[in-house]
Amino acid sequence: MTKRPPIVLNPTDTIAILPHGAKKGEDPLELGVALEANIMPGHKIARKAHEQGEAIIKFGQIIGRATQPIAAGDHVHSHNCAFSDHGQNYEIGCDYEAALAAVPKLEARTFMGYKRANGTFGTRNYVGLCSTVNCSSTVVHRAAQELEIEGAFDAYENVDGVAIFTHSSGCGMNNKGLGFEILDKVLWGHATHPNVGAAVFIGLGCEVMQIAKMRENYDDPSQSLMDRFYSMTIQEEGGTRKTIDAIKAKVRELLPELNKAQREPIPASELKIALQCGASDGFSGITANPALGVASDLLVGLGATSILSETSEIYGAEQLLLRRAASKEVGDKLVSQIRWWEDYVAMHKGSLDNNPSPGNKAGGLTTILEKSLGATAKSGSAPLTAVYDYAERVTEHGFVFMDTPGYDPVCGTGQIAGGAHMIIFTTGRGSAYGSKPAPTIKVASNDTLFENMPDDMDINCGDILSAGVSLEDKGAEILELILKVASGEKTKSEELGLGNNEFIPWHIGAVM
Repeated sequence: MTKRPPIVLNPTDTIAILPHGAKKGEDPLELGVALEANIMPGHKIARKAHEQGEAIIKFGQIIGRATQPIAAGDHVHSHNCAFSDHGQNYEIGCDYEAALAAVPKLEARTFMGYKRANGTFGTRNYVGLCSTVNCSSTVVHRAAQELEIEGAFDAYENVDGVAIFTHSSGCGMNNKGLGFEILDKVLWGHATHPNVGAAVFIGLGCEVMQIAKMRENYDDPSQSLMDRFYSMTIQEEGGTRKTIDAIKAKVRELLPELNKAQREPIPASELKIALQCGASDGFSGITANPALGVASDLLVGLGATSILSETSEIYGAEQLLLRRAASKEVGDKLVSQIRWWEDYVAMHKGSLDNNPSPGNKAGGLTTILEKSLGATAKSGSAPLTAVYDYAERVTEHGFVFMDTPGYDPVCGTGQIAGGAHMIIFTTGRGSAYGSKPAPTIKVASNDTLFENMPDDMDINCGDILSAGVSLEDKGAEILELILKVASGEKTKSEELGLGNNEFIPWHIGAVM
């Protein structure tokens, strides 16, 4: 493997990143200082000496402070760099005009999708099976398994199968407040998602999350949703076995009608694409994330919507988004979400710096401030046009933000409930994530990962470093795959059958 010099991302950076493992005794920065140990790819070495307490700079931003003196050429990581305060003197909207000018002007594109009766557009055609409470999860899974074994979908080429939405809550909770509202929004958002042709809700019957109440809350004739919404309870059906049979019978009844759906050309401007990263490494912020940022800008240029999330993973980089905010109201809402998170983790005696996982750190990421700078690169350069709460229905076009945790399945569940047709998921360490009813495209940050997990990774961004592929070309490649997948091409996670176990609503509140 050809050796390459350390990567310097900004002239003001006080560290550099090693593209390949440097061996003990080498002097990669040519400072006349030999490395005292082998260093893994993606990790940082000091470009200059740092005194204890001095800021460590990457991407031109503070990622932490030295906890001890650091000599030029030293490995910089958790043993000598720690989380610190970051600037929060926000300048909301000061870069809005520049962000607006950065949006590319593109000719209209289309994808082959499903037009729904209520005016929405889908990229898949699933039957959704939704449990209102954990007590009904088993009958849902059993019915889905038996339908698959019996080949119930084999004769219906325009139906993608069942999407299972089961969870661990629905009872032992308050019947109002944030936790209840979130579960309510998530269940309804999935059941009425444009990628779901019809949905069946299954409850026990006595739970807090009542189906009848949900129907009452959301019954809007103008949305034409109730004609594809069905429900039953285990208690009313007469027990477990009878409910399993009833679910199967209802699905079989629905299939002929769902199969009538036909793909037709749909403007790409109707797409809502969620941006997510997981199992990140030191290369994520250099290759996969900025390449996805280019793709995000291209989507905005087509009039579509890109949805950045993971509030706990923009912490320390939020000012980069706020400077692009379309209005003070948009910026203020994001700031209020940041403040909520500061209080939330403090209440549980934690820190937002707890976010980087052991795998993140093994891959070279040291603090949440560093991780967030790379994660925010997924957003590209377009203006921030709207900020949404978790699982809130996304209605604005352009680049938007949704408040979610960084935990992958909880984040994706909220994004899909908000209407995302697809998730683009960048990873540096490797991920086995998949999602329904909106599929996931997984993007590798380095060649080694792409070669090691070929059945999981859809796109390789490692060639940005190894072969000199430009971010612009890689972003265009991502966009083309988005349009193909929107038109029905299966992702690697779909081929593997992933997605039925990744539905995890954000649980907030007391369990009673």
